[in-house]
Amino acid sequence: MAIQQADIMETNVALEKAKGFWANFSKPIIYIGSAVILLIGGWLAYKYLYEAPNEEKASDLIFPAEKLFSKMAATSNFNKDSVTYVLKGDKAQGITGMLDIIKKYGGTLTGNRANYYAGACYLHQKDFTNAIKYLKEFDGNGANQIISKANIMLGQAYAEQKKTDEALNYFKKAASVVANDEGMASEALFMAGRYADATGKTKDAIELFTQLKTKYPASAKVGSGDVDRYLAKLGVTQ
Repeated sequence: MAIQQADIMETNVALEKAKGFWANFSKPIIYIGSAVILLIGGWLAYKYLYEAPNEEKASDLIFPAEKLFSKMAATSNFNKDSVTYVLKGDKAQGITGMLDIIKKYGGTLTGNRANYYAGACYLHQKDFTNAIKYLKEFDGNGANQIISKANIMLGQAYAEQKKTDEALNYFKKAASVVANDEGMASEALFMAGRYADATGKTKDAIELFTQLKTKYPASAKVGSGDVDRYLAKLGVTQ
């Protein structure tokens, strides 16, 4: 009986403490809870009432320009007019330019993708400053092959600006990001090695060609003897 009374007393004490805790902290708890609910509600509203519809609109708008860009890339026919249409649009053809999509829907996945196309177009127009600007804004989100291509274009843009360190760095990045893709990685390493050689960075060139030969011995550039010829030119022989 004494044990039961002791248990009841402990329970009562615990309840009183709980009441005291609630009396002292109920307002902060309610405020924090309300804030969390508002944040979650706001996020859901943004995602489903704003972000999703905008993503759909942007996706519809980009399609004609994206289709034209893909056609140019497939045929290597980046003529002046087509590049301008992709970049700035053409009402007569129903094309919304990448710059407009970035401006209106920059926060969407489609708007992010438009940065890549805009950077590529500016590179073809030899506007290297804007090419760099938009390519740096692009986030590949783990799509390593696309990231590699963006890095190659950044390397080319910096090379045209005679910024050799930056250019070589991006050519190297283009190779490293697709290290598991022998074809792309070996091409990027070969490009980086040739650029290093052309700009007098002999040590870098030797390292890059040696890396290519070691990591990708079955690649086309190694099999053709091109890598050995460059290494021999740089004073490295087997």
